[in-house]
Amino acid sequence: MMRTRPLKVALLGCGVVGSEVARIMTTHADDLAARIGAPVELAGVAVRRPDKVREGIAPELITTDATALVKRGDIDVVVEVIGGVEPARTLITAAFEHGASVVSANKALLAQDGATLYEAAARHGQDLYYEAAVAGAIPLIRPLRESLAGDKINRVMGIVNGTTNFILDKMDTSGAGYSEALDEATALGYAEADPTADVEGFDAAAKAAILAGIAFHTRVRLDDVYREGMTEVTAADFASAKEMGCTIKLLAICERAADGGSVTARVHPAMIPLSHPLASVREAYNAVFVEAEAAGRLMFYGPGAGGSPTASAVLGDLVAVCRNKLNEANGPGESAYTQLPVSSMGEVVTRYHISLDVADKPGVLAQVATVFAEHGVSIDTVRQHGRPDGGGEASLVVVTHRAPDAALSGTVEALRKLDTVRGVASIMRVEGE
Repeated sequence: MMRTRPLKVALLGCGVVGSEVARIMTTHADDLAARIGAPVELAGVAVRRPDKVREGIAPELITTDATALVKRGDIDVVVEVIGGVEPARTLITAAFEHGASVVSANKALLAQDGATLYEAAARHGQDLYYEAAVAGAIPLIRPLRESLAGDKINRVMGIVNGTTNFILDKMDTSGAGYSEALDEATALGYAEADPTADVEGFDAAAKAAILAGIAFHTRVRLDDVYREGMTEVTAADFASAKEMGCTIKLLAICERAADGGSVTARVHPAMIPLSHPLASVREAYNAVFVEAEAAGRLMFYGPGAGGSPTASAVLGDLVAVCRNKLNEANGPGESAYTQLPVSSMGEVVTRYHISLDVADKPGVLAQVATVFAEHGVSIDTVRQHGRPDGGGEASLVVVTHRAPDAALSGTVEALRKLDTVRGVASIMRVEGE
């Protein structure tokens, strides 16, 4: 039988995502009640600009005092979609202290200080759900936390930022340069006026920290994630990738070491073979490739951002948390029992694609090969092209076999010091093989 007293929900933030959450709660109220087993009531909405017209939300629900809202004592669930570390962290912990569970889309806070939130939730017997924090509408967090809880995940690799994927896809398919592709992404609303968080990899790094923590049952903070942006990717890099049968994506990669004793998390642009499922992810879509010991290879694909897709993930969490409230139960909390160390980027085993501008004369290739050998890096392929305009220079492209990133980085630094190397035009990791 359905409980007649409604579960009360406080909404923190009413921007693109928050307004869509409020709309769905109102228009789908009967369906949500049937799925939960009790009505759900929007009890208050905390905003910064109270004078802004918000269609479908009763004016009396609007408040600028978010602290008072979460401390009311009659709130069952707080939905936090304001973003940022503060005041979100303080508001969420206050919600737990006053008997409310929390649904959040706050990747930055979870990546930086998720442990504090988990501890507060457990101490007060409340839930913390955050499906919307990574990859928008794509069901990813719950499968990792629940569906694959009995399996051993070895690798998570994915495209988790739609803005960067849109830009790189346009560069690949149209031959556009980075600036031109960014301008198109901005015009279409995929890129913010200040795209730094996306194109420099900060957004993807926060998501990588969250994914690594869940996948490997250990605490991984944002500071543990190696990060490299994609602003230096050029049309020439895409031309080289095509010669190898590859494309270029900004990837978030979380791996368990071969001996199982440590984990790594990193974000950087990489060449991946066209045969890999992630290579076909176009436009602003996201996709995450999971490699598990028993389940094998799984891929999760869909829209990774936007008001409606993100609100869909928030409402899914809201239904789950409300059901737990009715049953006086809790969902999965933090699973960090392994406490594996997070290794540095230098210990990651990967491959490099290196493009060099070199003197066009005998013996150069031998000098270059000697530097690779001295650093213990094996060469897979070499391509050399003379400059069309002459000038005594040539382009030398070297693709390595797998080696520790520190050895590969040291090789590049040694190459820069050779008199016959005029410049290192491009360095790109090769993944997904």
